[in-house]
Amino acid sequence: MFTHLLFDLDGTLTNPFEGISNAVCHALEKRGIRIHDRKSLTSFIGPPLPDSFMEFCHMTREEALAAVEDFREYYADRGWYENIPYPGVADMLAALCARGKKLFVATSKPEFFAEKILSRFALADYFDGIAGATMDETRTKKADVIAYCLARFSVPSENTMMIGDRKHDILGAKANGLHSLGVLYGFGSREELLDAGADLIAETPADVPSAIDKRR
Repeated sequence: MFTHLLFDLDGTLTNPFEGISNAVCHALEKRGIRIHDRKSLTSFIGPPLPDSFMEFCHMTREEALAAVEDFREYYADRGWYENIPYPGVADMLAALCARGKKLFVATSKPEFFAEKILSRFALADYFDGIAGATMDETRTKKADVIAYCLARFSVPSENTMMIGDRKHDILGAKANGLHSLGVLYGFGSREELLDAGADLIAETPADVPSAIDKRR
């Protein structure tokens, strides 16, 4: 039985597309780059930001880190606020807590912003701990964030599951010896999640508790 559950934030608990896409456009416009198809910016949701700028815009790491600073200029002011919980997420979390599960957040978003977002939407109280990335980019990879979460909050790797919407969540779970559940209402596809090795799939937040119960 899974007693401890780690949740991704962006694409799993909340939909951050508006704030993240606006912040990416802000950073790119400073470099004379205009985005005509906002949907293409979903690739920025999930991976560490420097990696996304390097892959999407073919930047060097130094250029990507500078773009991250401009991204955060917008995000710290308005972007974090341009966010909304997925319908049914609060009910899902309440149901899991009622089953006696210990819940944690493990996100590649900086911990400071993760705490602000979860508090704004009255979701923070469902969690026994919130673990995120560092602002100086020394801890951004999902595997590293998960390892930090396990160590910081003394979460046992046995009977623990990672829940997220992108392959980075699934691969990060595997790197730490955890089972994983991929959700389809976020930004990753079923194919992406299964190819990464997700043990379970849930289509909606309401499906998550029953999916976990079936995997004992």
